[in-house]
Amino acid sequence: MTDGRPPKSVLARGAMLLRACGDCGTALTLAELAQRTGLPKPTAHRLLGELVRLGLVERTEEGSYRIGLGLFVLGQSAPTVRELRDAALPYLGDLHEATQENVHLAVPDGTDTLFLEKITGRRATPIVSRTGGRLPAHCTATGKLFLAHDPGPLHRTLPRLTPRTLVLPGQLARDLALTRARGYAVNLEEAEVGVSAVAAPVYLRDHGPRPIAAISVTGGTRRLDMARMGARVCAAARALTRTLSA
Repeated sequence: MTDGRPPKSVLARGAMLLRACGDCGTALTLAELAQRTGLPKPTAHRLLGELVRLGLVERTEEGSYRIGLGLFVLGQSAPTVRELRDAALPYLGDLHEATQENVHLAVPDGTDTLFLEKITGRRATPIVSRTGGRLPAHCTATGKLFLAHDPGPLHRTLPRLTPRTLVLPGQLARDLALTRARGYAVNLEEAEVGVSAVAAPVYLRDHGPRPIAAISVTGGTRRLDMARMGARVCAAARALTRTLSA
């Protein structure tokens, strides 16, 4: 949106609907999608009909809408995403086996962190994240890594997800400075109460000083030894960096 108004182009409006469907992770009604995008209901209904015909959106038996298989296939065909995910999977699997907790591969997406992959199991702490989902960067360990190297997206009001979310500029700036000095980021119940995370950066040769991705381990606050987990996640991220740069 620009100045709170939906964009005029049909393509941009369709993209807004796709993102609204994808961000939620569950089926949404026409009214919910119109509210999330700011589009008039008739416009949203017409565009959703086109997206359904293209296979990018599915309509449920209840009349709600969700991301379609066609969009999933398109996303999986993106070479950069596929190559990064394929290279990372062995290291994510090793981390999960060693920790029995949730392990993520994430990339920056504007003011959010986007989870390309999530490995979990029966012994892992239940958390809200999912493959293909997003969370605000300022309250996630992976997102803080990206912001530590590029704080530009922070020029806006930051949502508070829990009582421990860092929303004051000075407070967050100090945390990001510590992240740079330490070499890994920590989220202490800032996205979910009782849940914390540690994330380490993944780099690519000739791509500059900014990380292209991040690996994290997320679990119950009482179960995570932050210093020990930080060393483990950093080792995995360095190994993936070497693989990508070989």
